[in-house]
Amino acid sequence: MLERVPKKPLRELPEITVASDTRDYLARAARQARDTDDYELLVDIDAHLQEGGFFHEIIELMENDVLKQTAQSMMRPGSLPLINMQPGMSFQSLAGRVPHQSGPQETTEDPTVAGHRFVQIVRRTIDSMGLDYQVIFPTAMLHLGMNPMEEIEVELARAYSRWLVERILPEDKRIIALLYLPFNSPLECEKLVRDYGDKPGIVGFTVCAVRHKPVHHNQYMRLYSMIQETGKPLVFHAGPHWDDPSFAQLNRFISMHALSFVHYNLIHMTNWIINALPERFPKLKVAWVESGLAWVPFLMQRLDHEVMMRQSEAPGLKRLPSDYMREMYYSSQPLERNDLEMLAMTMKKINADTQLMFASDWPHWDFDPPSSITTLPFLSEQAKRNILGLNAARVFNLPVKRLRPRARDVIAAQQERAAQ
Repeated sequence: MLERVPKKPLRELPEITVASDTRDYLARAARQARDTDDYELLVDIDAHLQEGGFFHEIIELMENDVLKQTAQSMMRPGSLPLINMQPGMSFQSLAGRVPHQSGPQETTEDPTVAGHRFVQIVRRTIDSMGLDYQVIFPTAMLHLGMNPMEEIEVELARAYSRWLVERILPEDKRIIALLYLPFNSPLECEKLVRDYGDKPGIVGFTVCAVRHKPVHHNQYMRLYSMIQETGKPLVFHAGPHWDDPSFAQLNRFISMHALSFVHYNLIHMTNWIINALPERFPKLKVAWVESGLAWVPFLMQRLDHEVMMRQSEAPGLKRLPSDYMREMYYSSQPLERNDLEMLAMTMKKINADTQLMFASDWPHWDFDPPSSITTLPFLSEQAKRNILGLNAARVFNLPVKRLRPRARDVIAAQQERAAQ
């Protein structure tokens, strides 16, 4: 067979490394953003801070002098003192093929002129993806609920909150965040809600789901009432935890990754529903993040079946579990797109048109750009607009007002930068 001669000479693309500019990494996403340039609003409800490069700033804000000095004595470049995780077992960076997972080391401008280094990097992400807002979550702190020293979770949660509201959020209103709740300490959660819940840029509250605390315990009822009064959502963010005894049986990272993120949200949602918390807090907006979507219809069927067989064990429910689940909110990432027929049915079952919100999970190895939604053939144009921004505006109380630059201007700026 004759070889086809390319019409244009092939050129070798530059290598992507931890030092690569975010705008180069997301150059294709910038071109794709032309397809959503006329959308009213685009919101990414789940992107991540890679704490390694900024953890020394967070530690400086710790209120416990003993823990602060202990952490400072442990500090090394890129290290995360007091964090209970195994960096040697994460496998998240895909052996360097998605290197920003381990924390970007790209060049930024003078912070006294262009702002905090983290803010500069997020701006590059927001502009490249064509977003109006991006919700920032921590990454290593997703494991903090398993720390054997509860006071460490409390101290880091407060320091992280101060870092956000004092140093990051004031620099760009497009960067928004949720307060990390140290859920192992309910009274401290309430204090954080009081101290920081109304600060500019704080649009909700998050429980990092990797933990063994039952969400239905009476000690949390006052906290839920406080959050409900704010009108802001409570978000359960899933995560990996290979040290869980059940997952220790799994011999591949991909196996643990497939199950772990779903596992904790399955447990917390089951407790939330069977113990009738939707009836006790009917105005509390609850969202479930970074578990994908395939698990939701499964749990709907399982819980409906069990409740219909043993109604006496869920006396507080006035409806079937699936009815409550269809009123909750979900993030799209990681979107299971391998079978579009199954995905279409899943989205139908969860009322995706009104309950699903776009999430990129950038800069993790399995991140999804906005095109993961716009290219779904079974969604109506209005559903795409809702999922990519309008649903998030309702949940997080955001104004429907364009803040992002035009895609053509972003592309032109990138081309000009490349030519220099």
